[in-house]
Amino acid sequence: MPLLELHDICHTYGSHRVVDRLSFALEQGSIGCLLGPSGCGKTTVLRCIAGFESLQCGEIRIKGRVVSSEHMHLPPERRRIGMVFQDYALFPHLTVADNIAFGLRRMPDGGRAARVEELLTTIGLPGQGRKYPHELSGGQQQRVSLARALAPSPDLLLLDEPFSNLDVDLRERLSYEVRDIIKASGTTAILVTHDQNEAFAIADEIGIMNEGRIQQWDVPYNLYHRPQSRFVADFIGQGVFLPGTVLDAQQVEVELGLLASKAPLECGQGCASCDRQCHVDVLLRPDDIVHDDASPMQAEVVHKAFRGAEILYTLRLGSGARVLSLVPSHHNHAIGERIGIRLDVDHVVTFRNDFDAPACAVPGPNVVHLVKPA
Repeated sequence: MPLLELHDICHTYGSHRVVDRLSFALEQGSIGCLLGPSGCGKTTVLRCIAGFESLQCGEIRIKGRVVSSEHMHLPPERRRIGMVFQDYALFPHLTVADNIAFGLRRMPDGGRAARVEELLTTIGLPGQGRKYPHELSGGQQQRVSLARALAPSPDLLLLDEPFSNLDVDLRERLSYEVRDIIKASGTTAILVTHDQNEAFAIADEIGIMNEGRIQQWDVPYNLYHRPQSRFVADFIGQGVFLPGTVLDAQQVEVELGLLASKAPLECGQGCASCDRQCHVDVLLRPDDIVHDDASPMQAEVVHKAFRGAEILYTLRLGSGARVLSLVPSHHNHAIGERIGIRLDVDHVVTFRNDFDAPACAVPGPNVVHLVKPA
């Protein structure tokens, strides 16, 4: 049985439906993430799980017990949920130890002190219990906030944009630390963020949200390589769409070459193969375009973004279309230079071309696998 279950939940503010028939489940010990642009409803979902907002339809279960539905609402303090906020929400007049112990008031003094010391060690701040929040860095304060939420051993931990106040380098490092701390505690957790790097660093499973709905709930690898909608393909990672033509059940042609599918390519609604020159858009990621000086296929460098070990090149093809290529940074080419490229694609994702789509055009995503030449 999943620890957390959401079934067709809805929430509205006035006449505006912010969460629209949303469902997902999370197993015990897993870390899930709601990822999406601002205004997509992800924080509202978190507040509904916490009990800060009521539901207009659907239900939420924790450990099989209904905590929210259209007809009932369990108060937040009775849900055994821990919360980590964006602004840390530490009590400035209390020491670090007292902040962590805030939710342990019913525990005997000896047990409370031992639990605090255990958590201080877990978050990498042993012996720092007598300090006050203002004496700590932002990253240390966030770890204290996490320890306070974990102290009562909640059934579920909720994290609302927990790193948005931190600089980029600290945010990335702390993301991995927080995942390790949560995993070590065995706690089930839900993270809300708009930052893909945070989501990938922390979560086991991620739900991509848009306009109050989950577009795809999946592991990070599948979200990147097997997006189920054009929105997910656009939102996750970087990439471009090149126009392609489906030649038959197993071949799609793009400007850069022919992609051959190992499995039959289903093109259209109900037809197992297609011989009607269906037009599709083919998703190509920066790692699909490989720089190769020996390749006869060339493209012009129109932009470059230096990233230390790698350079992200924007390349113009003969047709004027542009693609991205992630290249080791010792291949340093000038703007306007022409460089050799080749395709190295494990699978290609295609979507219907809505601007020029015959009746048999691909209605949604299809994953095809490139047969690489010998």
